[in-house]
Amino acid sequence: MAEEKQGAPPTQILVSCAALVIIIAGIQAASAIVTPVLVAIFLGAILESPVVWLERRRVPRGIAVLLVVLATVGVMAGLGAVVGASTGRFFSAIPLYQERLDQQFTQLLTWLQGYGLNLSRDAIRTGMEPGRAMQVIGGLLTGLGGLVSNGVLILLIVAFILLEGESLASKLRSAFGQRPGVQEQLRRFIDSFKVYVAIKTLISLATGLLVWAMLKVLGVDFASVWGLLAFVLNYIPNIGSILAAVPAVLLAWVQFGSAKALVVAIGYLVVNNVLGVVIEPRLMGRGVGLSPLIVFLSLILWAWVLGPVGLVLAVPLMVGLKLALEVSHSTRWLAILMGPATDAGVPARGAGDPGSRD
Repeated sequence: MAEEKQGAPPTQILVSCAALVIIIAGIQAASAIVTPVLVAIFLGAILESPVVWLERRRVPRGIAVLLVVLATVGVMAGLGAVVGASTGRFFSAIPLYQERLDQQFTQLLTWLQGYGLNLSRDAIRTGMEPGRAMQVIGGLLTGLGGLVSNGVLILLIVAFILLEGESLASKLRSAFGQRPGVQEQLRRFIDSFKVYVAIKTLISLATGLLVWAMLKVLGVDFASVWGLLAFVLNYIPNIGSILAAVPAVLLAWVQFGSAKALVVAIGYLVVNNVLGVVIEPRLMGRGVGLSPLIVFLSLILWAWVLGPVGLVLAVPLMVGLKLALEVSHSTRWLAILMGPATDAGVPARGAGDPGSRD
């Protein structure tokens, strides 16, 4: 009997892993349905704050939700009209930019050979062709643009999520009335996730606006496209800002040469360091960071499961999972393992205070 009991935990682990693989494969197979739902949940977490703000001013919940959804439609329509036109022109210009990038790359190799650095052009082009960068960015924009076709469905789901928010507290009391600890943990998780999404969205919006203004002043083509890309990719820590900067720097190199490209690169570096390294940690507080390894693996996983949109949703999904693990003492060790190394020596705390200052 003792041997059977010792063999049970490994069996449970294997069963849990198998169930996880099946669930992930199922999500991937149903990505056409799952993706709009996840995007709607993400938007619902963002729009909950303005709905609550209107409620505090004695606006009924239903009317508040209607006003917020209509305002969102207006903003998305206006932004889509401006950015959509620029994106269309960008796709038309991709072949021209690819050709110019290849010419610039050839000139760079010739210049290096003049200093005795002989590189095989064919070998370098096989592994790193500059023109492909424009194709990759175009594919990402196409994937994000695919959400527009599901815009009505997403907004309907968002509206129902916001309407359900009013009865969520009473549902939790009814479901866990005899278990106040569980109810408190769920409330802390929901509040923590909403705070994270709100702060991250504000920082991403500021990043996109500053990048757009900088590129507009410098005269780089399609500044609105790169501003939108900086806003979206800012949800990806560490590598998101690099991915957003690459096409703008390459385009500045094609348009104006290496000097202007260097200025653009420095501009991106300043914007992302000020907002991402100085301001965001002060607003966000400790406890919501992720290990770089977890971030990298989550990007691979969710990009495979959901496509290009998975790159944007990967980190918020993993942060939500980490916050959910933090609220229970039995799973808090997993949240610590998912966190950055700087938090490894810090006693685990609840997820209810992600906005606390250090």
